[in-house]
Amino acid sequence: MKTKKTYGEQNDLNLKTLIALSRSFQSVHKREIKTIREGGLTVAQFGVLEILYHKGDLRICDIIERTLSTGGNMTVVIDNLEKEGLVGRYSDPNDRRASLISITEKGKKLVEEIFPKHVENISEIFDVLSSEEKQSLIKLLKKVSGVEI
Repeated sequence: MKTKKTYGEQNDLNLKTLIALSRSFQSVHKREIKTIREGGLTVAQFGVLEILYHKGDLRICDIIERTLSTGGNMTVVIDNLEKEGLVGRYSDPNDRRASLISITEKGKKLVEEIFPKHVENISEIFDVLSSEEKQSLIKLLKKVSGVEI
């Protein structure tokens, strides 16, 4: 019979907590992207369209910061969205070296079609928690991450 390896009570609990958090994130993420994929977008594409829809025209660096993506990946994502006619680029009047990315009417219509389904899907995922549990979870995640969410 194999005995369970232990690293001490607190370390074992920390490892178990990390595993639970990771599995939970993977499960939620897999369910969360369902409506995005059904809309014909990748998660990164949806993130760009959603941020432009809600925040207005942005520079690529601002999109990267707000969507937690990498620069190289974001250029490809925006290029693909532009080819599909979902976003456009124009020179930033405040800095001619930079471009502003703007959502097109076609992009707005797509977001308006997908976003309500996305919100409904997110609601279904988190309906297992009460409002108080959601607030507690947010507070705990902020505490663990050390950043404002």
